[in-house]
Amino acid sequence: MNIDLSKVKTPCYVVDERLLIKNLETLRSVIDRTGCRILLALKGFSMHAVFPLVGKYLNGMTASSLHEARLGYEKMGKEVHIYAPAYEEDEIDEILSYCDHMVFNSFAQWNKYKEKVRVNPKRIECGLRINPEYSEIETDIYNPCFTGSRLGVTLSNFQEDQLEGLDGLHFHTMCEQNSDTLERTIRVVDEKFGKYIKHMKWINFGGGHHITRPDYDIDTLARSILYFKDKYGIQVYLEPGEAVALNTGYLVASVLDIVKNNMEIGILDASAACHMPDVLEMPYRPHIIGSGMPGEYPYTYRFGGNTCLAGDIIGDYSFPSPLQVGDKLIFCDMAHYTMVKNNTFNGINLPSIALFNEQNGIKIIKEFGYYDFSSRLS
Repeated sequence: MNIDLSKVKTPCYVVDERLLIKNLETLRSVIDRTGCRILLALKGFSMHAVFPLVGKYLNGMTASSLHEARLGYEKMGKEVHIYAPAYEEDEIDEILSYCDHMVFNSFAQWNKYKEKVRVNPKRIECGLRINPEYSEIETDIYNPCFTGSRLGVTLSNFQEDQLEGLDGLHFHTMCEQNSDTLERTIRVVDEKFGKYIKHMKWINFGGGHHITRPDYDIDTLARSILYFKDKYGIQVYLEPGEAVALNTGYLVASVLDIVKNNMEIGILDASAACHMPDVLEMPYRPHIIGSGMPGEYPYTYRFGGNTCLAGDIIGDYSFPSPLQVGDKLIFCDMAHYTMVKNNTFNGINLPSIALFNEQNGIKIIKEFGYYDFSSRLS
């Protein structure tokens, strides 16, 4: 890592610009190799201080709401795409002012807003999200194709006579998966929707592609992209969020107290519930630098946050030597789905946000306080 985090005031997210660039270079290599277009999905990573850097490598960003669209438009200034399960009437004009591509979740939504799109002075390309009813995600909360999903139009509900004016189709069926899953998925998409794809300008493969993971098979990804480009002569979009920021950031926390209840329990100034909610939602156990699994080293601790939620537990870890109050812990892979999902439950303060590069060292980008809590309420 080679970053001295010993003097960082905690809690603090620290993004390593060197690692971010490494991921962006990998993504750019896919663009150069296949001619596809890759967008940053803001739902996974919205640290806009690095948007100018991201924009040097990627083609733009994709939003899931008005506010994300505005953020991308103002802070990156490249292609702005948007998809939402439904759009609100009082927001649609502002959304159209920011976006270049707009994807609808149903034919009803498309028919409701297509006239507004048509008369808009800016040429906005529109698409429809499809549900191929095929996914290899095992957990329903992350599976857009589970039975009864509200996301996308299934083949049995597809209205061929309503396609006029639509430029593309969009599917998103993956979550943290390798390209072998994509290759199997596009066979289903092609079989079910190929007769409609051939009339489109583009197809969007959505997100969930773990492209920057060390074991990711880029050759299979390239083959999948080129299959559609060669067969239909259309543009292919990808919109990863996690892959952009994967393994690029840390959450630095301090031990506030150590209590005993059948085991040693460390209370931290970082909270699973407030600062890394996916630890509870996924759930998963983030790695702490220098730690092992419970019992692997002589001293085992359970770590929890400083909230009143009994289940605000991060996990159990062991260390070669005993911990002391004031010790700092460094949680890994804390750039994606942390800053975008954190909250101020219990009035717990949000971690600061910092950026590291070799030229400037650690630079605090943003600090938070009481008014970030009180301004959300009334």
